[in-house]
Amino acid sequence: MDPITAVAVAGVALVVKGALETTGQEAGRAGWGGGARLVERLRARFRGDTNAEGALDRVQQRPGDTAAQEELTRMLLAHMLRDRDFEAEIRSTVDDAVAAQGGRSQVNAAVIKNAQVFNEKVEVQGDWNIS
Repeated sequence: MDPITAVAVAGVALVVKGALETTGQEAGRAGWGGGARLVERLRARFRGDTNAEGALDRVQQRPGDTAAQEELTRMLLAHMLRDRDFEAEIRSTVDDAVAAQGGRSQVNAAVIKNAQVFNEKVEVQGDWNIS
């Protein structure tokens, strides 16, 4: 998974985590209060893009719906690829979420089911082939 996709997946995982905390399913695990700010930032960014707005709404209404999560990830990734400043802002938000957990993120596969989230720096040396 390339770094920008990993940031998009992590951003969606934060939206899912925030939605779960809001509904009380994860209330005892709440730790980072930036989820609401992230959702509001996404809502502002997606304004006028009905597909992206709908994807965000579906994840908030049904945080366990993996198809909705994948759709939101695609929408977020598309917006990040179009605007590098927005990408940097989302990356910073994800980094803040990790830092709020003391470097240990609670955004994990248990919360987002089968998606993989990379929260640490990844370094690759030498030849690397992805198939």
